Amino acid sequence: MMMSIEELDARYVLNTYGRTRGRNLFLERGAGSYVWDGEGQRYLDLVGGLAVNLLGHCHPQVIEAVCSQVRELIHVSNLYYTRPQAELARVLVEHSAGERAFFANSGAEANEAAIKLARKYHHPGRYKVITAANSFHGRTLATVTATGQEKYQQGFAPLPAGFAYGRFNDLASFEQLVDRETAAIMIEPVQGEGGIYVAEQSFIRGLRELCDREGLLLIFDEVQCGLGRTGKLWAYEHWGVLPDLLTTAKGLGGGMPIGVLLAGSKAAEIFKPGDHASTFGGNPVTCRAALAVLQIILGESFLDGVRTRSELFMNGLERLHSSYPGLVMEKRGLGLMAALELHQPLAAAAQRSCQEKGLLVNAIGERILRFLPPLTIAEAELEQALATLEVVLSTLG
Repeated sequence: MMMSIEELDARYVLNTYGRTRGRNLFLERGAGSYVWDGEGQRYLDLVGGLAVNLLGHCHPQVIEAVCSQVRELIHVSNLYYTRPQAELARVLVEHSAGERAFFANSGAEANEAAIKLARKYHHPGRYKVITAANSFHGRTLATVTATGQEKYQQGFAPLPAGFAYGRFNDLASFEQLVDRETAAIMIEPVQGEGGIYVAEQSFIRGLRELCDREGLLLIFDEVQCGLGRTGKLWAYEHWGVLPDLLTTAKGLGGGMPIGVLLAGSKAAEIFKPGDHASTFGGNPVTCRAALAVLQIILGESFLDGVRTRSELFMNGLERLHSSYPGLVMEKRGLGLMAALELHQPLAAAAQRSCQEKGLLVNAIGERILRFLPPLTIAEAELEQALATLEVVLSTLG
């Protein structure tokens, strides 16, 4: 007898993921803001591959770019030049605070590269990196240590030395941690995995001033909040503060795996041949996909549309907050990156109920619902999502 998908997964896949609870969900195809399961049931997707499906599922321009490149050249070593990689570096540099790009395959790898570059910049002597409590920077040993959440670090001791944690939006807590061995400060301008917490302007600007005063590198992890997610190309634009190092990933590939470290003028010339590398980083197929994504995001009025839809969605979430004050504690977010925090540990129940009604959302911990819709989502689809959320909250409340 043929094994089911669930049986195959249970038998052959390492048990590292908490699959969706409730009705088991086996997704077979996607288009735009929707995905379909094996039984033909359609779901409006506000998880978006955890911010990866920036332009929705299977965007035709991304598909065309990938298919065209696959027919020409899939992979070569980084010992050789390829036009897609060089062109992608140019576009990213021209539209960011960076001067040079290093390509990897994920946000964790991009952050790992940033940590290594910060240490090399100050070598010898300074090596410590200060990050924020409740942050998330990846799953490698270095980036999971940079992540300011103990639950991700449990069972992996001894962790690498050289990391300390300030309190997000508490500048004094970061100042107190700086010593003669500190090399850099790394934060997410909007904490994503931690529950969608937005940095305050005084905090961001204070970190820039602190880094300038102490000779530190300021690293912005925009793996989740970058690339138009907040209504601007980069989240740091909201505060008018430039980082020395910028990392991004997730949505850049339109579904293809990619990570990028962008180094500004202070550190752009620090890495030398042999200091860092990635076998698959910057491969032609992923770079062509990323160029297609950027062409769309940088197009006239695209980000204006993101801001318009964000206002609609945020206003709708605020109405839910106001309508169910005994259930919803807070609405948070920036752009199309939002969360509702509940008073009670009902996030998993809300996620299950939404799924049963054809809406995919993400429960973080016990009390937070996270929403990461595609930037291309239609206003009518956002209204549909809000209507479903209201039904779900009314049953929970």
